[in-house]
Parts: sequence; C-alpha cells; structure tokens
Amino acid sequence: MLDLRKNKNFWAGMMMIAIGVGAMFISRNYQFGSALRMGPGFFPTILSGILIVFGVCITAVGLRSGEKIQGNVSLRALLLLPLSLVLFGILQELAGFIPALTALIFVSAAAGKEFKWGEVLSLTVLLTLASTALFIWGLGLPYPLIKGF
Repeated sequence: MLDLRKNKNFWAGMMMIAIGVGAMFISRNYQFGSALRMGPGFFPTILSGILIVFGVCITAVGLRSGEKIQGNVSLRALLLLPLSLVLFGILQELAGFIPALTALIFVSAAAGKEFKWGEVLSLTVLLTLASTALFIWGLGLPYPLIKGF
C-alpha cells in the first residue's frame, strides 16, 4: 500500500491543482474574450488550466514513484514567508515601492537559517535597483518609489 502522507510529488501536485482550481474559481466572473480580443479573464483562466494540468502530471508521478518528504517543516519559514508578502502589500500602500521591497527581502531572508546581514543587505540593494529599473522605469508601473517624495 502506498503511503501518501509523506509523498513529496503527490502533495506538490495537489497544491498546484488546488491553487489552479482556486484561481479559476476567482476568475470565473471575468469576461473571457477570445485569443484575438482577450478579456480580463483570459490569462488567469488559461494559466489556471495549465497549472491544473501540471498538477495532475506531478501527482501521477508522485503516485508512481513514492518519493518521501525529507527533513522537518520549518515553523519560522512557515510564519515569516507569508508575513513578508503581507508586509509588502501593506507597505506598498503606506510607504512606497522601495520600503516595501526592502521589508519583503529582509523578512523572507530571515526565514532561513543562514541569515547574514552583509549578504542580505547587498541582495536588497541589487534586487531593489533591478526591480525599480524593470517595474517602475521599464514597464512604467505607477507605484511611488517612496511615499511623499
């Protein structure tokens, strides 16, 4: 009998299926359109379908291989990673793009066991510059860099 409780690929596939079904459910009320005239629901629906197909494939591989999950679950990562995303969303509105991105990088880096201030600081500067260049200047997204400036 196959034990699915610790089957790595089975749970990864199930997670992808659940996210795909959830996203498809959320986008069901958006106008779909066509390939030539895409509506706001076209991209999320197609992407959700692809995610579900990948999830089914990975689940099938998990049922055949039975690769076990190794190691323990990190409670710190389980708490800090979602917190970093919530902080990013809140700070994006209150403080601007650069403070929000800085908080996102520092808090998500703190979720790991090998947090080093120098590495995280240099990564923060590099990612902030690259993200600002790409999203704000390159794509022209209307986010203030620092609120009030």
